[in-house]
Amino acid sequence: MAAGRALRGALPAGLWGRLSRLPGAPRRAAAHFAFQPDPAPSEYGQTQKMNLFQSITSALDNALAKDPTAVVFGEDVAFGGVFRCTVGLRDKYGKDRVFNTPLCEQGIVGFGIGVAVAGATAIAEIQFADYIFPAFDQVVIPRSPLQAKGLLLSCIEDKNPCIFFEPKILYRAAVSFNCTICDIGVEINMTCISGCYRDKTVEQVPVEPYNIPLSQAEVLQTGSDVTMVAWGTQVHVIKEVAAMAQEKLGVSCEVIDLRTILPWDTETVCKYKLVKMRIRMKGSTLSYDIHHHYFEKNGKNLALVVGKAGWTSDIRGKAGD
Repeated sequence: MAAGRALRGALPAGLWGRLSRLPGAPRRAAAHFAFQPDPAPSEYGQTQKMNLFQSITSALDNALAKDPTAVVFGEDVAFGGVFRCTVGLRDKYGKDRVFNTPLCEQGIVGFGIGVAVAGATAIAEIQFADYIFPAFDQVVIPRSPLQAKGLLLSCIEDKNPCIFFEPKILYRAAVSFNCTICDIGVEINMTCISGCYRDKTVEQVPVEPYNIPLSQAEVLQTGSDVTMVAWGTQVHVIKEVAAMAQEKLGVSCEVIDLRTILPWDTETVCKYKLVKMRIRMKGSTLSYDIHHHYFEKNGKNLALVVGKAGWTSDIRGKAGD
């Protein structure tokens, strides 16, 4: 692998991409999902094309402009952060309102609590989610740029502590996937690392501040047979699965984006009497919530299919959970 990286670095821009397309050339492994943008909103005024990290920057900019007590702090945020979500904010609002902290997640959260107790609005950034566990309270995860800005502003304005996760794979996934010219699969801003250029599509995000309610799930697709619940990146995955289930199996799937996962919207998700079915295969457990009326019609047949496949199933009805 080291030799491969050295060879790639020695080649002229774009040549590695052309070589990598030759028969037998190794392919970059990557998780696949098709990003599905939200429709452009009309209720919040003027919109602008943004990817997810740009919508995060826009939300922070709006919050700092609106609230003179708001401060943004965390690891590397002063120069824009490793994911570039705070670029330009220190220059615009000053080093007293956008500043770096030591590499201490518990210290960042503790400082944020102190800032909030003093009456200011604390916007603390934890650079990587792996170290956030001591600070869990209310947890929000967006699926798209439009959702990210509205939910982040709601978190900032909420009187309770909120944890806002930013799915790294979505920062620029809303803009592009694999480079269609060199097929390497990594692009930085508007240019592939091999020097290729390609047009991109992004979501329309309102320029002015707007809010999306917390702890309120969104039904993205109605269905009569199965309810599928996800958040963040996985919303795009289950929308693809729902389309496949309809096309190949004739199963009508309801798709719900939870958006806030703690506390979650039980009223929207549990509006029907559901049946919990667990299928165990090779040590893994897959859980599905199936509408009660569908189970009454097809539950026995489903259990039979599961059994013939060599899986074990535990099918039982539950009211409202």
